[in-house]
Formats: sequence, structure tokens, C-alpha cells
Amino acid sequence: MSEPLKIKTMADCMAAGETPEILFWVGCAGSFDDRAKKITKAIVRILNHVDMSFAVLGTEEGCTGDPAKRAGNEFLFQMQAFQNIQVLNGYEVKKIVTGCPHCFNTLKNEYPDLGGNYEVIHHTQLIQQLIDTGKLKVEGGAFKGKKITYHDACYLGRANDEYEAPRSVIEKLDVELAEMKRSRANGLCCGAGGAQMFKEAEEGDKEVNIERAEEALELSPNVVATACPFCNTMMTDGVKLKEQEENVKVYDVAELIANANDL
Repeated sequence: MSEPLKIKTMADCMAAGETPEILFWVGCAGSFDDRAKKITKAIVRILNHVDMSFAVLGTEEGCTGDPAKRAGNEFLFQMQAFQNIQVLNGYEVKKIVTGCPHCFNTLKNEYPDLGGNYEVIHHTQLIQQLIDTGKLKVEGGAFKGKKITYHDACYLGRANDEYEAPRSVIEKLDVELAEMKRSRANGLCCGAGGAQMFKEAEEGDKEVNIERAEEALELSPNVVATACPFCNTMMTDGVKLKEQEENVKVYDVAELIANANDL
């Protein structure tokens, strides 16, 4: 963790005549939210550790348009998407990795209709690939023997049928992986999807994230693992409401790997 983070922009690479292997799409949360910035740094530490050639767009990266589209503003979504596609195609980007399932889903499934065709992978899929190919050696470190429950992000799980990569990565830490009663295809949303993150709650008996946090806490885990910055926020808020933040930590899968292996 003492090593300085090495991050180039696509503009830097183009000026130097370099073509990075992947573009790291940081996303709005990973760029601006203080908690999510730690997830971004964990992903970068992993990429640096394996000497992967990557770059970011920096100030040229705009919101993918996911919140606008989910909130019903298709016009704004297409404006944002076209602007990003113009930048991505200008740099001849082929492969994108992102730490946000919302960005992942939008870039992968919705940009092709607008002229943006890229190979898009989620950071848990990339980490699994790095482990499987022997490029990344993983030890449990401080997490060895701990009980971890993983919360499925909607846009990674149900929307894109990726349930195994994050679990496979977590299990490499030599921990007890405990499943919530609603998991995988039957998982419960954290409450942030569909642009709900950015609006006031509607009338009801209980917030969705509280319901989900209660399910996680029923297992008495040491850690609640997430693979989405929005899920991370919602689960953290739920754990805090139940006054369990001293006993139960909420970490992204990338943070678990980076911290356990002191990257």
C-alpha cells in the first residue's frame, strides 16, 4: 500500500504512442464519492501489482447515463452515451473494466445499439481471471478464517448472470463464505438501483437497504462483501443503523484482495 499509484490517462498514452491493454472506467461513484474512491484505489493497486497496462479517461469520462435512463430520461441518456462513445471510439478502445455494475451493464448491453462496441468486464471477473492464470497470488491475510457474506449486485447478478466470479475470488481468501437466505438469482436489491439512490424514499414500512442489512446480519458475519459502490453505500448505511459497524465491516471484493495481500 506504500507504493504510489501509477495511473495514466488515455490522452497521456496517445501522446506517448502507447496503446493500453484495457481502459479502466472509474464511474461517477468511484470518482467523486469518498468511500467509493477507496474501491477505485484498490482496483488500481491490483492492476499495478500485476503490471497490467491500463489507462483512465480522466476528465474526459462522463456518466454512462444509467441513472438518467432508469429514471425515464431516455433523451439525456442518449446524449451522455453518444458523448462517451465519441471519446471511446476516438481512442479506439477495445476492452473496458469497471468497478460499477451499473456502468458495466450500460456499456456492455446498451452502448452497442448506439455505436459503442467494446469488450466489457467487471472488476471481479478480471480479478478471477488474474488469479486463474497465476498472475495474482492471493492469501487470506487478516481475513483468513473470517465469516464473509456476499451481497449480489442486481446489475452483475440477475442482469448479467455473473454470480460465480465474486464468490470464487472471496473463497480464495480462505474464509467461510456464508450465503444469505436470498442470494444469487433470488437476491434482494440493496435499494439503490433504478435511480432510487438519488431520490427520497417512498411511503412504506421499511427501507429496502435495512431489510437487506438485516438478512446479512442474521448470519453474524465479520464482513459483508459487495461488488458495487452503490451496494456498498446502502449496506454500510444499513449496518450503521443497526449499530453493528464496529463488529461488521463492509468491503468491496477488490478491497478484500488488495488489503489481504497488502498491495
